Amino acid sequence: MLYFTKSKLISACLTFVGVAWSSWTAAATRGYYPEIVHFGIRPPQLSYAGNPEYQKAWRYYVKYRHLIANMAKPTLKERQKLAAKEAKLQEMRTQSKMKRDVTVAISSEGFHTTGLMCDLVQHAMLIPVLVRHLRFHKSLDSLEKNVGYVFKQRALLQTALTHPSYRENFGTNPDHARNSLTNCGIRQPQYGDRRIHYTRKKGIVTLINIMSRFGKHSETESAIKHNERLEFLGDAVVEFLSSIHLFKMFPGLAEGGLATYRAAIVQNQHLAQLAKNIGLEAYMLYAHGSDLCRDVVMRHAMANCIEAFMGALFLDGGVEVADRVFSLALWYNEPELLEVWSKERGHPLQEQEPLGDRKYIKDFEFLQRLTEFEESIGVQFKHIRLLARSFTDRSVGFTHLTLGSNQRLEFLGDTVLQLLVSDRLYRHFPDHHEGHLSLLRSSLVNNRTQAMVCDDLNMSTYAIYNNPKAKPTTKKHKADLLEAFLGALYIDKNLEYCQAFCNACLFPRLQEFIMNQDWNDPKSKLQQCCLTLRSMEGGEPDIPLYKVIECLGPTNTRVYTVAVYFRGARLAAARGHSIQEAEMNAAEEALNAAHGVYSCLGPTNTRVYTVAVYFRGARLAAARGHSIQEAEMNAAEEALNAAHGEFTTSS
Repeated sequence: MLYFTKSKLISACLTFVGVAWSSWTAAATRGYYPEIVHFGIRPPQLSYAGNPEYQKAWRYYVKYRHLIANMAKPTLKERQKLAAKEAKLQEMRTQSKMKRDVTVAISSEGFHTTGLMCDLVQHAMLIPVLVRHLRFHKSLDSLEKNVGYVFKQRALLQTALTHPSYRENFGTNPDHARNSLTNCGIRQPQYGDRRIHYTRKKGIVTLINIMSRFGKHSETESAIKHNERLEFLGDAVVEFLSSIHLFKMFPGLAEGGLATYRAAIVQNQHLAQLAKNIGLEAYMLYAHGSDLCRDVVMRHAMANCIEAFMGALFLDGGVEVADRVFSLALWYNEPELLEVWSKERGHPLQEQEPLGDRKYIKDFEFLQRLTEFEESIGVQFKHIRLLARSFTDRSVGFTHLTLGSNQRLEFLGDTVLQLLVSDRLYRHFPDHHEGHLSLLRSSLVNNRTQAMVCDDLNMSTYAIYNNPKAKPTTKKHKADLLEAFLGALYIDKNLEYCQAFCNACLFPRLQEFIMNQDWNDPKSKLQQCCLTLRSMEGGEPDIPLYKVIECLGPTNTRVYTVAVYFRGARLAAARGHSIQEAEMNAAEEALNAAHGVYSCLGPTNTRVYTVAVYFRGARLAAARGHSIQEAEMNAAEEALNAAHGEFTTSS
């Protein structure tokens, strides 16, 4: 009723301004009433969207633009052809036959002259927005009461509850307009599978544009106002909380058992039930439509919502608040189980020596060697046997010094690292969506990066194996060492120490990873390069094909050899302990081997150099290029153009 009255009032007042008050009153006295006439133009999108001629031209334009964007070096003629197609579309949009004038006439009979003018109407238009905002935030009081925590930043809570489909709308539901245009407008022929032809696709150009942006130096608020980014952070928070509780509750359970229990807790079906336990479903903001009416889709949305909610709690109140609310949702109406879950427990090594175990250093040469490592990193463990356990391989077996191997600590350290990296990326990369953040995170937490940190700290020399001559040589073993160390550091100290370690040893590498596009794996790079060779005639694009050409060794030490082919020609071949690893190695070999053979291939294909040119200490210009030579030539040309008129030789 409010929206209907508002629209009437706006239409009346906007035309009423131009009518003299006395003329209006006199006309009503004589028994006839003037009409309020509204002249409008139907939005062009709703006119040409159903035009078959425009749709055909639009499809040709989009296809041609995609081909141009993926070409290595499009010619001038091809770029001019694309511009001509775009100009044709623009001309069609502006044609008069594509528009539709709308005239609405309302008799003034039955209306009263109130004296309300446009300024008052403009203020009245804010009422629906204000009322909706106040009603929503007033209802959030009951949600905060349910979880027992009051947010200091309500905007975080609102973002966590906002589904990506949600849009503020204070008029007619847009679904009704779309349904009318689809069902009552021009019939559109359908070919093939709608899921294939109507799925929105993101281009590689957009991806590289976003991923090339560096992080902010300080924490920056994001302009993205839905919960996908918070869901990215909350996913790491939920995994961390589940892992630390399971780690302490089951001190004798192996890594595989802990991972199985955690998977049962963090699966979407269970998370949706947790969201229902605390009543998140009643507060989530989402668009009216048929998608979320299906139970499967709604449960998935609720699972994402509670992850975003946990991320907001982590940002607003810290780990302790997020842990308390997650435990409440997990054991809703089960106080006995909640007490068991929340009980404080120490590590068995801590329980043996509550005051610390550094007194054993003088008795064990291994512990004496570890004090050198402590000095190198600037951290002294209260329970140094925890540090010793993090360097003990499972081949050593049970010893009274460490009470086990580093596998359980590796399980915990992995989730600690995931949480810290996710938190860092969320705070310092405000322009990145969830998928972009995931790519950056994978570049930081993969085995290669962790092995680099392990080598920089010389951690392999302190590792203990059953064979004294054996040392970790593979990236996987080195990554496991680093994760086990982070797990021991968290148990002995706290999350702040782990954060400081990552700030010093891990996060500074991120800028280099972005510059070198290390977030992009070799298989994706090779495929992107091959797609640039797609012909303008269209058809299915040629992509690299991978074939296993050799398989040697028993199951546990099997080595695969994979070759990669493009258009029938073998580019390279490589080995690996799994098919996926062998494919990655083959793609990397192909990129290195093809450099100089194909202009569109090679690991430096997408690298961009910036070169500045100086003369007598003064900077003349700077320019970019895909090679140093190209960047130098561009910089020289920019300097000549900039100096025109100042140096006579520049002409």
